[in-house]
Amino acid sequence: MAMKKLPVIPTGMAAKLEPATIEQLSAEIRELAKSRDAVILAHNYEVPEIQDVADFTGDSLGLSRQAAATDASVVAFCGVHFMAETASILSPDKKILIPDLDAGCSLADSIDADQLREWKAKYPGAMVVMYVNTSAEVKAETDYCCTSSNAVSVVEHIWKEHGNDTEILFGPDMWLGAFVARVTGLSDDPERAGRFHVWDGECHVHAGIRPDDIERTREENPEAEFLIHPECGCATQAMEYVASGEIDPEGVHMLSTSGMIDHVKKNPEGSFVVATENSMLYPIQQVAPEANLIEANRMAFCKYMKMITLPKLRDSLRDLKYEVKVEPQLAERARLPIERMVSIG
Repeated sequence: MAMKKLPVIPTGMAAKLEPATIEQLSAEIRELAKSRDAVILAHNYEVPEIQDVADFTGDSLGLSRQAAATDASVVAFCGVHFMAETASILSPDKKILIPDLDAGCSLADSIDADQLREWKAKYPGAMVVMYVNTSAEVKAETDYCCTSSNAVSVVEHIWKEHGNDTEILFGPDMWLGAFVARVTGLSDDPERAGRFHVWDGECHVHAGIRPDDIERTREENPEAEFLIHPECGCATQAMEYVASGEIDPEGVHMLSTSGMIDHVKKNPEGSFVVATENSMLYPIQQVAPEANLIEANRMAFCKYMKMITLPKLRDSLRDLKYEVKVEPQLAERARLPIERMVSIG
């Protein structure tokens, strides 16, 4: 089946705003949010000025929880489309806005509902675990959602509840799937590993961070710890290095974005190579100004996240556009796997 294409993004990034313009727009946005009874949520991969104006920043799991918990009637979601969908599913009575409807996700686009149904048909009775980076239609075909921060916990929960021989379909990120297999010991148990099936999808940004990047930054920064997102193309290779003893396991950490922040807080003057989308360095630097942060790959940025700008956020709040609303029957089916994800933590 042909894959749906993500919107074409013009070459280059949005024009950089002058400090005075950022200050003016930020003040206008805060006033609009107040008048609209709106809360502003921003993912860690958004540009700094969007993170600064937000009421809450975080990873997809944290923002999903904030969207569900807020008393505000309007949620301005500065992230990508599946995140706004998730907020709509969890908060059907709220108006969920996204400043740019074309802010998509290459990982979410790597599997659709028809493909998932075909995959499920090959493994009747299997439990389906889908990364939260998926469409509402895919979530509706899923038993459990997960994020990078709780993927291992979700899989272990399924085994505890349904037995260690439970067949699992995990997707759509193949690198996160490989990480889960390694951490849970499946890599050393061929029989059980044969019942853990991983979809062949990936995030284009994380896939671009390769083992060569880790080798290069190791040589250039021998004192630095490595904070590696499990979605990275380098993650599986790095785990093999750790298993073989080539890399000191004390210096390599597979962490979600929120996990990276928590880790650096414990050593705020340390040196860290950060292997994920490069805007993640900003929230880390905010909590640890003295930390030495190094990009694993300077080209690791998500153009879809960067489609959200202050002028677009201002216009979204002013005109109450663009609303993301998941059809009620679909939302009802998609809510259960998300609620299971949130309850596991």
